[in-house]
Amino acid sequence: MAKVSRRGLLIGGGALVVAGIGTLVARPAMGGGMHSPYFAKLSQALRQADLMRPTLVIDRNRLDANAAAIRNSTRQANLPLRVVAKSLPSPALLARVMQGMDDRRLMAFSAEMLLQLFPLHPQASYLMGKPLPVSEFVRFTEQAGAEAAGAVEWLIDTPQRLEEYSVAAKARNVSLRANFEIDVGLHRGGFADAQTLAGAARMAQAVGVVVAGLMGYDPHVPKMPSPDSAYAETQKAYAEAIAALDAAGIPQVRELTLNGAGSPTFRRHCAGTIVNEVSVGSAFVKPGDFDYDDLADLMPAAFIATPVLKREGDMKLPGIEAFSGAMHWFDRNTERGFFVHGGHWLAKPHSPQGLQYSKLFGRSSNQELLTGSHKVDLRPGDTVFYRPDQSEALFLQFGDIAVYDGSAIVEAWPTLPISA
Repeated sequence: MAKVSRRGLLIGGGALVVAGIGTLVARPAMGGGMHSPYFAKLSQALRQADLMRPTLVIDRNRLDANAAAIRNSTRQANLPLRVVAKSLPSPALLARVMQGMDDRRLMAFSAEMLLQLFPLHPQASYLMGKPLPVSEFVRFTEQAGAEAAGAVEWLIDTPQRLEEYSVAAKARNVSLRANFEIDVGLHRGGFADAQTLAGAARMAQAVGVVVAGLMGYDPHVPKMPSPDSAYAETQKAYAEAIAALDAAGIPQVRELTLNGAGSPTFRRHCAGTIVNEVSVGSAFVKPGDFDYDDLADLMPAAFIATPVLKREGDMKLPGIEAFSGAMHWFDRNTERGFFVHGGHWLAKPHSPQGLQYSKLFGRSSNQELLTGSHKVDLRPGDTVFYRPDQSEALFLQFGDIAVYDGSAIVEAWPTLPISA
């Protein structure tokens, strides 16, 4: 458990008393309740499957419905979709999404994951989602072979990296395919001006490297004061990059891989875009960080389930128990305490409603404390559900994924080995 500061508790407890005496308006509203029918049924399914431990659950019906909705959008826009593997790091999960999208485009983000995926999907089209150190390109080539390395579009963000990759590829007889990362407004690296990009394209031709296309990632757009203006600026930057490749003599640029978007923005691209394919990963399971208006029709399809280990009906402050009543009076959502199995995940309590992290105890990866009002009547052995903030690395923390079909846990989907 996180270290509990006696001084912090004294100050915190005293502040609660002062705040309570000073004003009623500042008191947090009392929340709480019990599981909705959906989570009550899911809880029962987990119990019947003897999954009384921290477990990642995928709702297969919701996953399929999300895939169908995403496919409908991209099909109407005539935009192929590239599935982001890091956001769905389970072979069975990834295969189900690819089947639902009827597409074989994949985006990988590490040599390790690429080595894991290539034997499973040898006919897929692979684009790297970030530029890797040249040593990782070499490692993949030496383990998978020159032909496999030549089938991948390797992301190149600087002339220096292009030179490193071209030298390594030539030494290993790899026909290198370079996809240039461009900065369309995120400012996380990549070619930021047309002149430098055109120079890199000319350099690639001079050393025998195939220019495979462009990749411009734009997740900042919905967070800007004017998303419409921000999106227009990304499209302008992308158009300038295409013109730079044309000026450098790259043939048939519009037929190359012109990748853009991401889960937060793919629907904007579906409404009109200069790119010829979009990337989506997290939207298929819709973690909490992806509650965007453009994704309102998609449903959360992944949850962390964990059992309650201990219940405190009248949650006490350790060492200063006398302040506990004042704390409960001020914030009625601290009346009861529930210590759960595990914790400290990139996730937020989701069901029952009204649970919150303890501001005084802090977070714990062993027995996390959640507090709630008297309306939350959980007992040891009952289940608490968290909604992940993201998928990616979090999906790799629980072992096999439990697959829920709306009635029962019907499958266990192994995850990929841990990789960055």
